Amino acid sequence: MSQPFRNTAFTTATPRLSVLIPFYKESPLPLLCALHCHTPEALEIILIDDGSVMPDITAEVSAFISQSPLACELITLPQNEGRARGRNRLTEAARGDYFLFLDSDMLPDDPGFLDRWLAEANGQSTVVFGGFSLIQAPDTPAFAIHKAMAGQSDCLSAAQRAEHPEKYVFTSNLLVRRDVFKAETFDPAFTGWGWEDTEWGMRVAARYGVGHIDNTATHMGLDTPETLARKYEQSVGNFARVIEKYPHVVSQYPSYKAAKILKKTPFLSVFRPLIKSAALTRRLPVRLRAFALRLYRAALYAQVV
Repeated sequence: MSQPFRNTAFTTATPRLSVLIPFYKESPLPLLCALHCHTPEALEIILIDDGSVMPDITAEVSAFISQSPLACELITLPQNEGRARGRNRLTEAARGDYFLFLDSDMLPDDPGFLDRWLAEANGQSTVVFGGFSLIQAPDTPAFAIHKAMAGQSDCLSAAQRAEHPEKYVFTSNLLVRRDVFKAETFDPAFTGWGWEDTEWGMRVAARYGVGHIDNTATHMGLDTPETLARKYEQSVGNFARVIEKYPHVVSQYPSYKAAKILKKTPFLSVFRPLIKSAALTRRLPVRLRAFALRLYRAALYAQVV
């Protein structure tokens, strides 16, 4: 790991809130520009490049940091360490009493976004999730399936999320008090994609509780069906790990219940690639392809329930 790159403002800042942004092979510059409008008091931004090895991205992020009035630091890793390890590293570098985890493909939905999080960072809140939206997401045909799926399952109000508070804990827009994270870090045994933040949410909810507010950011990094299918394939081992640790919680999730039903289906291993093929068939309606993709995920998870 090379030495962190810091700007002049970093040396004199006394941040109350540390905004923590990991990225990999995609520039966080649009998010940085959106955050740049905030006044520098009580705030720092820590970024980690998790092994992108892309000099162009490094150069543009470094150039932004150099001229920013906000305290900024860039950590560059020589190889990818994964979502859990990368976020743990970010917290080790952070100096604030609160951490705000933001995915690099998020965009705040209004100018008061950071002000609301600073108000939450008052020493009383422990863990708070602000929510997803698709308000600014483009209507691109290639991402229509993901947009339809996310709009149904992820873009929920704070009141809806609060019905199952531990389930809706995602590091895309999450505030955590320093002492809480020190006691409960992300489990580095999670590799690949998925479930490491949900498992962390289950642990933390039991000890500290989880709050939900309406302070959304748009998920701009929607995926194609092909990419989603690959991510689901990578997530099977992580799903199995969560089941092992929290069977009583996960057994209530629709994905688990669907997987249990499919597990009883004869010749599921034969049908699984056919379900995937339907999800990737462009001539089929979006709604049907979204259903097939959810069914494919459940068919994958049936291997470990």
